[in-house]
Amino acid sequence: MNGHPLLKNKLYLYMTEFFSGVAVMAVELGASRLLAPYFSSSQIVWTIIIGTIMIAMALGNIWGGRIADKDPNPDRLYMRLIVAAIWIGCIPLVGKYVIIGISGLLVLAVDTNFLIIAAFASCMVIFVYPLFLLGTVTPSLVKYAMESMEDSGRTVGRLEAFNTVGSILGTFLPTFVTIPAVGTSATFLIFSAVLLLLGLLYFLTAKRRRTTCAVVTGVYVLCCVFGHADSFAFWEKNLLYEGESIYNYLQVKETNNSVLLSTNVLFGVQSVAMKDGGLTGMYYDTALAAPVMAGVDDPDILVLGMGSGTFATLCAKYFPESTVTGVEIDGQITNLAHEYFGLPDSVEVATYDGRAYLAVDDNRYDVIMVDAYQDITIPFQMSSVEFFTLVRDHLKPGGVMVVNLNMHNSEEASINEYLCDTIASVFDHVQTADVPGTTNRELFAAVEPLPDLAQALTNVSDWELTGTLSRVADRLMPYEGGEMILTDDKAPVELLGMRMIDSLIEGEIGYYKGIFEREGLDGLLGELMG
Repeated sequence: MNGHPLLKNKLYLYMTEFFSGVAVMAVELGASRLLAPYFSSSQIVWTIIIGTIMIAMALGNIWGGRIADKDPNPDRLYMRLIVAAIWIGCIPLVGKYVIIGISGLLVLAVDTNFLIIAAFASCMVIFVYPLFLLGTVTPSLVKYAMESMEDSGRTVGRLEAFNTVGSILGTFLPTFVTIPAVGTSATFLIFSAVLLLLGLLYFLTAKRRRTTCAVVTGVYVLCCVFGHADSFAFWEKNLLYEGESIYNYLQVKETNNSVLLSTNVLFGVQSVAMKDGGLTGMYYDTALAAPVMAGVDDPDILVLGMGSGTFATLCAKYFPESTVTGVEIDGQITNLAHEYFGLPDSVEVATYDGRAYLAVDDNRYDVIMVDAYQDITIPFQMSSVEFFTLVRDHLKPGGVMVVNLNMHNSEEASINEYLCDTIASVFDHVQTADVPGTTNRELFAAVEPLPDLAQALTNVSDWELTGTLSRVADRLMPYEGGEMILTDDKAPVELLGMRMIDSLIEGEIGYYKGIFEREGLDGLLGELMG
């Protein structure tokens, strides 16, 4: 082993295996957080991340084994660790620009499966090379650590054990410690530093490659200075808040008359609150028909997917005798709701998964609002027959469920058609109303016949609310269920959502793609800048 003092008792080899395992899992979890603000955190994105990393690791295993047989010099392994460390350290600095650049190119070049292709291409460019290098660690260490064939099984087993224990630590630390405490960028830098220290200690102890060690240390310091805590939405200025929770990337910004919450920098806004506390002109206003349909003066209202609390705040304002309870899995969003969105203290919020909350809640409600679908991220456990049956069982007689369907279009076999058919299989009476100027559709469902909204509005005294809901009454349409049913066993919501996103992207950028196809990049830039 080249007479290196650190390698005499093999402990350094085992620690190399351990910390390599830590780094691999930390990078994998960091990758999910790096991609989520741009592509969501759906099962499809996780599949792409895991698949890409497995490809890189497999190729690294093969190549590392060949190199170890050909030239069993530990110097080469520890130099690969240093290169991998610097690459990972550069991810916070350049990763978001790579993602935006790849997305910008692909959005003009592909017609279908944009998110899948863009996420896969981003993973390949950003993560394959450093994970490939880390994949060379185990076969190289087996070569260096094995003294004879008699102890081969024990040596390999011990190395695999160190790697596995390291992987366990690398799984829990980012999720529960580093990402919530210091964020995704710092997480990459922390685990990059671990790998870098392994390599630097190896060479500095042997008093070799000091110049190289000084250069890579300088590069790492630059990554820390310029890459730490930089914005995911680097084009946005004067944000009220940008940060991360254990579940989401979070961004709060304001316009002249509203405050906006976004959990995805590429695909729109998740919550809106008007600074004057009034109606928003969005789906929240349409959903206010549900308490009117319930026909009681003091409705008990449950909101699953509370977000920043816009619907709850409006209910508290326009139905002052109501009791509103919210369920939001992300406690940091609830904190932002109180700080920036004026959520009343009278609204009780439980930090819980919506379906899990229903499973332990014995109360029944006049209105249950389901607003847990964010762009492509539709939790399958809140889209199935079993879930909507649970909602139905928590409604009082005459109670109404309202669901925000946020990616509506006219295509057959869309995610919203599946959701509507699923709901219609559970509830006897279903009506829908499109929200003008948006891709939202509100669905109202009940066991008993839904009342005529226009007639029910005679009991509403607020003229602004009455005017808004009168227009909703004109748009209400009965829905007849079909056979596209989602169940806990089979609910392909990610693929259906991807297809919907493709359709929306195609509609939004069709004009610019036409210019690009006719006039090329110069014509497109001229249109965007002119």
